[in-house]
Amino acid sequence: MAGFRALAEQVRNPRLVAAQRRTALRKCLERFAPYGHRATWHHLCSRVGIAPQDRDPDPERLVVALAELEEARTLWLAYEEEFAARRRREKHDGIRQPSAIDDWHRRTWGGCDIVPCESPQRHPAARLAVVLRNMIAAMESGRPRRECPVCGGTRFAWLPDLAGPPASGPACRECGVVAPASVLTAEALTAAGRVQSGRTFAAA
Repeated sequence: MAGFRALAEQVRNPRLVAAQRRTALRKCLERFAPYGHRATWHHLCSRVGIAPQDRDPDPERLVVALAELEEARTLWLAYEEEFAARRRREKHDGIRQPSAIDDWHRRTWGGCDIVPCESPQRHPAARLAVVLRNMIAAMESGRPRRECPVCGGTRFAWLPDLAGPPASGPACRECGVVAPASVLTAEALTAAGRVQSGRTFAAA
């Protein structure tokens, strides 16, 4: 099975027809898809101006989409290295109790569903690297907030039955991101309609 870099070279290979290069980019998303496979694909298509179902897209647009994906992947791989080094130091110092960021990182290890979205067609408009950088900063800060760590919106809706990880969570009504519950204040979660102790709190 080809890795991300080998597939990226296929996307750039001018000797391949557009359909083959498109397939290679789709397979790249099996290795790294911050919003999940379908939402990341829809995001990239929207950013470069190709239709998600287009089987013969402009190859140059595919290359531009790949560049954005690679930028985000480079950022994420660097973060994973830093995170692993920090955990090694903490274990050496006797700090073994997992935190909220440890749980989040364990779920997102490998680069898929790092910032899951409410639906494949609803996702942030900013570059993937910008969104990842904002989410990482919010998680690293350890300070719950009232606003969305991605777009700054303040209205959320608690979704109890998501298709992928996480199984449930607060979705931003502005950008569609399902934020980790740990990054939001109790007040924000209550306003979103989170179920707690058998009660459902009405969304604002």
